[in-house]
Amino acid sequence: MVMFMVTRKETTPFEGQKPGTSGLRKKVTVFKQPNYLHNFVQSTFNALAADQVKGATIVVSGDGRYFSKDAIQIIIKIAAANGVRRIWVGQNGLLSTPAVSAVIRERVGADESQATGAFILTASHNPGGPHEDFGIKYNMENGGPAPEAVTEKIFANTKIIKEYLIAEDIPDVNLSVIGVSSFDGPEGPFDVEVFDSTSDYVKLMKTIFDFVSIQKLLSCPKFTFCYDALHGVAGIYAKRIFVEELGANENSLINCTPKEDFGGGHPDPNLTYAKELVARMGLGKSSPQGEPPEFGAAADGDADRNMILGKRFFVTPSDSVAIIAANAVQAIPYFNSGLKGVARSMPTSAALDVVAKKLHLKFFEVPTGWKFFGNLMDAGLCSICGEESFGTGSDHIREKDGIWAVLAWLSILAFRNKDKLDGEKLVTVEDIVLQHWATHGRHYYTRYDYENVDAGAAKELMAHLVNQQSSLPDVNKIIKEIGPDVPNVIQADEFEYKDPVDGSISKHQGIRYLFEDGSRLVFRLSGTGSEGATIRVYIEQYEEDSMKTRRDSQAALAPLVDVALKLSKMQEFTGRSAPTVIT
Repeated sequence: MVMFMVTRKETTPFEGQKPGTSGLRKKVTVFKQPNYLHNFVQSTFNALAADQVKGATIVVSGDGRYFSKDAIQIIIKIAAANGVRRIWVGQNGLLSTPAVSAVIRERVGADESQATGAFILTASHNPGGPHEDFGIKYNMENGGPAPEAVTEKIFANTKIIKEYLIAEDIPDVNLSVIGVSSFDGPEGPFDVEVFDSTSDYVKLMKTIFDFVSIQKLLSCPKFTFCYDALHGVAGIYAKRIFVEELGANENSLINCTPKEDFGGGHPDPNLTYAKELVARMGLGKSSPQGEPPEFGAAADGDADRNMILGKRFFVTPSDSVAIIAANAVQAIPYFNSGLKGVARSMPTSAALDVVAKKLHLKFFEVPTGWKFFGNLMDAGLCSICGEESFGTGSDHIREKDGIWAVLAWLSILAFRNKDKLDGEKLVTVEDIVLQHWATHGRHYYTRYDYENVDAGAAKELMAHLVNQQSSLPDVNKIIKEIGPDVPNVIQADEFEYKDPVDGSISKHQGIRYLFEDGSRLVFRLSGTGSEGATIRVYIEQYEEDSMKTRRDSQAALAPLVDVALKLSKMQEFTGRSAPTVIT
C-alpha cells in the first residue's frame, strides 16, 4: 500500500473564480495556470462542513472534455490531503451530470458508504479542446448543484486563499480499469474506486419507465429512431440503454463515441449545432437521403440537455415539458399515482402553466438555474420541471436529464401506439404536439442569442431597458410606432423570486414585458459562457384559436421580434445586426 504525506503549498488568489449558475467555467488555458484549479478545489473544501470532507465519500467525474483526466488526478490528491475517505470515479473519468446526481442519491459502496457530494467536470454545451472551455462545479448530498450560500462562500474563499493541501506522493490512478486503489495517509486509509459509469443510472431508469413497452415500440418496423450524442458523454448511456437494453439498432446512434473536443463540434443540442441529426430528420436545408426517422433526439456534452424531433418536425423545449407533464400519469409508471406539482424557469414559455391549470396542479415559476427546482423537489412540491434551454427533468434526481426526457417521449409514443403497432399508421411526434395545441392552445416561441457581446455594452443595454420600464405609457407609445397591431404592455419589471421553501430572495433575474394578450418579451444576461456576455431575448405569443396554431413560428412572431430588437436598441448597443443563434 502506498503511503502518502500531506504538503501545504503556498498560493495566491486568482481574480474571477466566481461560480455561476453552473459552476466555474473558463478557457482551458486559464485552468491550466499553475495552482488555478488547486485554489478552487481547496476553496470548495474550505466552504463545506467538516463532515462533508473528513471521512467523506466524494464523486469526481465529468463529460470527458479536454483536461478532465488531468483535473481528476489533481482533485484526488487534494481530496486525500484534506481527509476525504474515498473518491468514486466513473470509468475513464466519465459520468453524465444526471448520472452523478443519481450516484450521489442511489449508489451504496461495498462498505455501505454513500457519497456526500461531487466535483463535476463539465462546461455543459460549450465546446471542448485545448483552446476551448473547461468547467467545474460542486453538487451537494441531495445530488443537486451547491446552493448560492455555498457558492458565495467558495468565491469568498478564492479571494483570500493562501495555501492548499496536497498529497503529491499519490501516483496517478488508472481511470480505465474498474477496481479500487488503496493508500494510507496521516489520517488513515484513502481509497479511489473506479466503477462502471452506466450501471447506477440504468438501474434508476428501469424503476421509472416501462422498458418492455418501449422495447415493443422500438422493435416495430414502422418506428424508426435516431439519437445523436454530439460526441459527448451521453454516447455511453445511449449504447447501454437504447441498444443493449431496448434493442435499438446500433446504426440508429450517431456521434456516440465521447471525444475530448466533441469531434471539433459544438455539443449543444439545437437546430444550429446538431446539424447531422437535423439533416437526417428532414429539417435541414437540403433533402435527406431516404425517408427521415419517426423520432430523433440529441444531447449536449454532459447529457443533461435534450432536443426532441419528429419526422420533419421540431418540438420546442417549452412544449416538450408541457407535453410530458400532460401525459406523464398515463404513460410513465413512476408518475402513475399523480404529480406533486410542476415548475418552469421564468424565460420558458407558459405552455406548462396552461397544463397545470387544466390538471389543477401546483405551479411554480423560478429563476434560471436547476437549484431552484431542487429546493421545490426536496420539499415534495414538484414532480416535473423544465427550462427553454433544452433542459427537462423530474424529481428522480436533482439535475436536468437528457436521456430521461428521451425515455419520457418514447414512453408517450409507446402508450399512444400500444394498440397500433400492427396497424397501418403510428401516432407520430407531430400528431401528439398538434393534439396538445388543439387542447391547450399554442405558445409561439423563439429565442435569440447574442454570444460573446462586449460585457460593458451588454450591461448598458440591460440598464436602458430597466430605465425604460419606469413609464409604461412611453413604452407603449414606442411599441405602437414600431408595430401598430402589437398589443399594449400591461406589466414591465425585473423578475424577482421568493423561494417558497427557504424564503430566500433572488433579484435581477431577467427583464420582462408582459402584454395584454398573454404575449411576453424577456431579456436576460446568461452566465453560462466562458468569456464576454451572452444576451438572450425570449419572444412568446399565445394563440388559443386552434385554427391558427399551424402558422410558421418565425412569421407569427415577426412583429414582436421587431419590437424586441428596436425597444432594446440591440444593434445600437451591441453592433450586431443578427443573433448568433436563433432557436
